[in-house]
Amino acid sequence: MLNPSIGVIVPTLCARRHLHFCLAPFIKSPLRPRILVIDSSSQDDTAEYAKELGADVLIVPAKEFNHGSTRELARRHLKTDIVVMVTQDCYLENSRVLEILVAPLIEMKSSVAYARQRPHIGAGVLESFLRDFNYPAESHIRSLADLKQYGSYSFFCSNSCAAYLNKALDEIGGFEHVLLGEDTVAVAKLLHKGHSIAYVAEAVARHSHTYTLREEFKRAYDTGKARRGYHHLLATGGLDTVRGKAYALALTKKLFRECPQLLPYAALQTTVKWLGYKLGWNAENS
Repeated sequence: MLNPSIGVIVPTLCARRHLHFCLAPFIKSPLRPRILVIDSSSQDDTAEYAKELGADVLIVPAKEFNHGSTRELARRHLKTDIVVMVTQDCYLENSRVLEILVAPLIEMKSSVAYARQRPHIGAGVLESFLRDFNYPAESHIRSLADLKQYGSYSFFCSNSCAAYLNKALDEIGGFEHVLLGEDTVAVAKLLHKGHSIAYVAEAVARHSHTYTLREEFKRAYDTGKARRGYHHLLATGGLDTVRGKAYALALTKKLFRECPQLLPYAALQTTVKWLGYKLGWNAENS
């Protein structure tokens, strides 16, 4: 693909303090992408500041925001060959990351590519481990043929920093209207259509959160509920359980060696997330 047009979509809500750090690497990129901030009617001058930085802005009512359909609205507005999804609190390491991230798409090696997320400076041990577990040091490309090797991770992707071929998204009808996990659903659909996804470890972005147990439960519940509606796409023959056990075992070993005082909280956090996911999975989808 020669000289594709590239768009960057950043959904925002009261994001003024993040915008400089989030947008600057894209603004400085040699690829000169078009940047679209889609703002949920923020009250902190997010939209005005985004315009000052050179971004285009779309404003939607906060109550109408949806992880999938809001991004779909923005992507259809941009109509670029490649669209990059980024969250407001995700900061690329430098202005070359975008080039590295979209390279597999330009070279036609995959239809999706996502960056390696490293925790923000000062992030806690548990959050840092989660990033290390989900974002290893080596790049790879996955397809549906690799399901036995990767299990549920086959469909893993994060719209905190991911790039898509727009024509591939058009092929599956774009992003779904979902509570959470629009990225995972899109990737599952694409893989079932014969596409591939690239994990680009050399494209590094800083992104992490510290959630309360209540927030962990809510996110897990919403994830379980959303994925239940797409279980026919996400089925792995029980291999998702294998990955979950591998995560719990690896975390336990790390904490036992380095931070044994965190073991009780880690056990509680893992239980809360598992319970939330199971309850969400078993809830009636409305």
